[in-house]
Amino acid sequence: MPDPVRVAVLGAGGRGAQTYGRWFLENPGRSRVVAVAEPLDHRRDTFADRAGVLPENRYASWRGLMADSAGLGLDAVVVALPDEDHVEPTVAAAERGLAVLLEKPIAPDRASLLDLEERLSGLKPRIAVAHVLREAPFWRSVRQAVSSGTIGDPVTIRIEENIGFWHFAHSYVRGNWRRTDTSSPMVLAKTCHDLDIIRWLAERAPERVSSMGSLVHFHSGNAPEGAPTHCAKGCPAADTCPFHAPRYYAEALADVDGWPVALLGPDVSPQGRMAALEDGPYGRCVYRSDNDVADHQQTVFSFPGGLTASLTTSAFTGANTRTFQITGSRGELSGRMESGELRLESFAPGPHDLSRLGEDMRVSANGPLGHPVHEWNAVPSSSEAADHRGHAGGDDALTERFVDAVASGDFEGHVATTLEASLDSHWMALAAEHSRLTDRTLAWGELRT
Repeated sequence: MPDPVRVAVLGAGGRGAQTYGRWFLENPGRSRVVAVAEPLDHRRDTFADRAGVLPENRYASWRGLMADSAGLGLDAVVVALPDEDHVEPTVAAAERGLAVLLEKPIAPDRASLLDLEERLSGLKPRIAVAHVLREAPFWRSVRQAVSSGTIGDPVTIRIEENIGFWHFAHSYVRGNWRRTDTSSPMVLAKTCHDLDIIRWLAERAPERVSSMGSLVHFHSGNAPEGAPTHCAKGCPAADTCPFHAPRYYAEALADVDGWPVALLGPDVSPQGRMAALEDGPYGRCVYRSDNDVADHQQTVFSFPGGLTASLTTSAFTGANTRTFQITGSRGELSGRMESGELRLESFAPGPHDLSRLGEDMRVSANGPLGHPVHEWNAVPSSSEAADHRGHAGGDDALTERFVDAVASGDFEGHVATTLEASLDSHWMALAAEHSRLTDRTLAWGELRT
C-alpha cells in the first residue's frame, strides 16, 4: 500500500473540518492531516485533536504553515478559508508544487480572478476546484443521459437553486456570505455550482448573459415593530417569524452538533447555543443585520448554436434542493436533486435502454403519443439527507478523487474540476452580477478585457 497522502487543512470551519477533514479522518490509510491553519483557537484545536496533529504543526495563519511546508513533508493542501483569502494561499501552494483542493469560489471578484490566472499561468498547477456537484451520482447520471443522445440536441436548460429559507438566513443574512465586500456576490458564492453544471452540460461557454434580482426582503424596512437586534432578546414576533433563530438552532436542530450548529461556537449544549444566540452573529434579527447580497436572482445565458439556459435562485423556498428541466429535440429530462428522482420523456418510440443510468429503472408508455417514459433514482439509497450534509454524495466523492489523484501522480486523469475546467463558471457568475447591477446584457468575455 502507498503511504497516506500528507495533507494540510487551511481553514477549520464547516468545509475544512466538517467536510474534507472528516473524510481524511475516516480514511487514515489513504490520507493523513499533518498540519492545520485556523485563526480561531477552538476550531483549530478541536479539529487538530481529532486528527492527531502535533502541537507544533498547529498554526494561527496559513502563511506560517506554508513557510514550513517543506519540513512538514506535505503532498497537498485544502484551501477552505474565507472567500477573500483563496488566491494567496493557492498561489503559494502551487509555487511549492503542492496539489490544492480549493473551496469555491476560486476568487471573490474580477480583479482577484484575473490576478490568480496571471500568477498561475506558467506553473501548471494541480488544483481541484470544489465543484462537488460534478461528482454527485445525481448530476453524473444527468450528464450521462444527455450525452447518450436520447433527448437529441439540448435546446433549453433550466435549473432552479432552491436555497431554503433557513439556509439563506444562516449563510447569506447572518453568516459569512452576507456581504459582497467581505465574501462575494450570492450568484458566485452560492450558484457557481449550478453555473458549473450548466457549463458542463452545454459543453461550451455562453455568448451572452443577462440577469435580474435584488435584496427584496431581508432589510430593516421589513422588521417587525419592536424587534430587537437579536431574536433571543425578547422579540415580539417570535411566534410568527419564519426566521426566529432559537427555533432553528436550539429546537429544530436540537440533535445536530455539526454544521450548521457547530458554527455558533465551541459549546453546542442547549445552554451554549442560547448563550451564542444572545449576542452572536447567528442570533441576529434577519431584518437588522448588515447583509447586502441579493436574496433572489434569475439569469439567462445564450450559447453558440442556439441553446439557452436559465438559472433561478431564491431564498424563499421550503426545500433546500435543486430541480432542473432539459428540453431536447427528441425528448425531455427533468429531476429533483433532493430525492434523486429523474424522469425522461422520449418523443420517439424507441427502443431506449437506459438501465445503466440508475437504480430501479421504471419504464412506461405514459409519454406523449404513448411513447416511453423512463423514471429512476440516481442517488444511492444509503445517501445522507441533502439538507445538512454531503451535496448528495458529491463532497465525499470529490475528496476521494482528489486524494487518488495526488497518490497516483495522474492528477488530471482523476480530477474533472480542474482550474481550467472551472474558470468559466466563475466568469458566468461575475457577468451575471454585473448584468444585474447595470441592467444590461453582457457579451461573453467582456469582463476579461
